[in-house]
Amino acid sequence: MLRMKVLVTGASGFIGSALMRALRDAGHESVALVRRAPCPGAAEIQWDPAGAIDGTKFSGADAVVHLAGESVAGRWNEQRKARILNSRVQGTQTIAASMARATPRPRVLVSASANGIYGDTADRIVTEAQPPGSTFLAEVGRQWENATRAASEAGIRVVMLRIGLVLSAEGGALPRMLSPFRMGVGGQLGNGRQWLSWIALEDLIALILHALANESMRGPVNAVAPNPVTNGEFTRALGEVLRRPTLFPVPAFVVRTVFGEMGQELLLASNRALPQVALASGFKFRYREIKGALEHVLNGSQ
Repeated sequence: MLRMKVLVTGASGFIGSALMRALRDAGHESVALVRRAPCPGAAEIQWDPAGAIDGTKFSGADAVVHLAGESVAGRWNEQRKARILNSRVQGTQTIAASMARATPRPRVLVSASANGIYGDTADRIVTEAQPPGSTFLAEVGRQWENATRAASEAGIRVVMLRIGLVLSAEGGALPRMLSPFRMGVGGQLGNGRQWLSWIALEDLIALILHALANESMRGPVNAVAPNPVTNGEFTRALGEVLRRPTLFPVPAFVVRTVFGEMGQELLLASNRALPQVALASGFKFRYREIKGALEHVLNGSQ
């Protein structure tokens, strides 16, 4: 890939910080879009997700990777749901419109989305051709992706990564799961038959770099490994990697009582997505099986 100047939102998060390192290691220039005042001498540009960005700040930029958004973890209420939706839609609209106004324009926008856009898919396999579901997260995903429209209408290539559960010891959901499993009281959620689409952080970063470089890639892309697993299979694999028993299932009613709507949509709903577009583009996943991915993430095994 030719050397690029890439602007990144969400650069301080666990995905964004890993991406910034990967861009630098690959010889690219990476610049963080930050909400606070930029640090003196740092490669940073200030932006307001609810405002606009001066088009001159995109000067010389080849691409933008947009990862910023309110976390969906934690119990939801109407105010929290509004923040989750608005943080994604407003920020993406601002990025897309600002890119469209820039002269010259960056060539590509890689924008985060989520595979929650499909809703609860039960046992059905879904690809990028599947329409959005009817849940709250599906509606968030639909509006989130539609918010990139100003960029695509301006002729900018737009890739929307529908990201699954990202496996990393540095952040995301996995570190929060480890304590009960390490104490030997981990177990499957509900009946354990709900499907889980996942991706190792290393593969996600490689896929972002692939999307930046691959001119034929555009539109929605399932950022998930080729082999989704059930929650029961994930639980057994995690227990085997940690060498701990997994004998304490959490009944579905407990998940719903403790976590409410978030528990139903994130923990009990089924998502069996396949990365059809990524595979067709020639992308090679390094971690295709859940146990090998967990061993790499938690124990450093290759």
